[in-house]
Amino acid sequence: MKLHDIAKQRFLFLQGPPGPFFDRLGSALRVLGHAVHRINLNAGDVASWSGPAIDYRGTAERWPSFVDDYLVQHAITDVILFGDCRPLHNAARGMARLRGVRVHVFEEGYIRPNWATLELDGVNGHSTLPRDPKWYLNAARTLPPLANLAEVPSRFRRRAQEATSYYARTTLGKWRFPHYKSHRDRSASAEALGWLKQFALRKHHEDQAETELAKLEGKRYFTLPLQLSSDHQIRVHSLFGTMQAGASYVIESFARSAPSDTLLLVKEHPLDSSLFSWQRFIRREARRLGVENRVVFAKGGHIGDIVGGSLGVVTVNSTTGTLALASGVPVIALGQAVYNIPGITFDGPLDAFWGNPTPPDPKIWDAFSRVLQARCLVYGGFASDEGIEMLVEGSIARLVQASMIIDLNKHIAGTAQAAE
Repeated sequence: MKLHDIAKQRFLFLQGPPGPFFDRLGSALRVLGHAVHRINLNAGDVASWSGPAIDYRGTAERWPSFVDDYLVQHAITDVILFGDCRPLHNAARGMARLRGVRVHVFEEGYIRPNWATLELDGVNGHSTLPRDPKWYLNAARTLPPLANLAEVPSRFRRRAQEATSYYARTTLGKWRFPHYKSHRDRSASAEALGWLKQFALRKHHEDQAETELAKLEGKRYFTLPLQLSSDHQIRVHSLFGTMQAGASYVIESFARSAPSDTLLLVKEHPLDSSLFSWQRFIRREARRLGVENRVVFAKGGHIGDIVGGSLGVVTVNSTTGTLALASGVPVIALGQAVYNIPGITFDGPLDAFWGNPTPPDPKIWDAFSRVLQARCLVYGGFASDEGIEMLVEGSIARLVQASMIIDLNKHIAGTAQAAE
């Protein structure tokens, strides 16, 4: 066997993020001579993929057998998907593992902005990254310093439009995929309506945030960045199940244990397209606990400036935690997070954090960041053509390199065994 024969791969794409990223990545791999396959699971998938594909219209119960047969019949070497907790993705990931097929999982970046996550086997709570600070200090010894890269263009309008279009097409094409059920906790029509509302009210939200954030001037405050209740980070990788439960837990602890001269800023997630009123919920909880004058709620605002000026960040497992840690701001993570490592995040109960927020050890954080950048991150973004172009270029290098390293090791081992 020649080494150049090993390099050609057979990729199977499943669902990607709304927008053209997966389509462009597939096209680029095809141009390089790799075989590219695609299974559409709903009408939104159909509209966002221009190459050859097949539609899966069966039930969830039949899916594991179907995808297993597909892996075998087409000699798939690599599966590419976005998010590993979607039920159909999780099943495909399991079947691929049984067949010895590599699984590459994309997600929003562990460190934001300017990065997307691309990790072998799984991300977030399924990541194979260790939680031992000594491991990172040792692993980083041979890695270069963190790259100082330019800001990746990102356009909220584009992200909102692509998401709205995807979910609208999914709803309109329901007849074509009668058994498809979204991994999200609400219907595609509600999702599309929520994005339209977000887009229409964005200026109002920014004005509201400006008014609320002015209350923090000259004050000491902590930050609670809300996450999406529909996100598997909350539903799968936390103890809370919903962000409402997590927010209530944090506010109760703040009311009980935080110094009386501190405020708590609750920041809504910028991509929250639900019709749920977080503002009413947070104000009601603060009133119930007698801290309505100490809890501030904002729908907008620049998250970097917000966390940079805070005493500490309380999160379940949001990537906002890494933004704070990069600025030396203390963070406590209440759920499974890749950065929830001794020496980086606060090691103790939430009630104790308010009175003694401990900043990250800069050496451990630097080592962790360098390992993450080398192993799990791709420079670019989903919300602009420039960002997508960067992502495609970086992803191809990572996808092919991972294959070459693994297959080369197998080739060497096989040659050695044959020689024996």
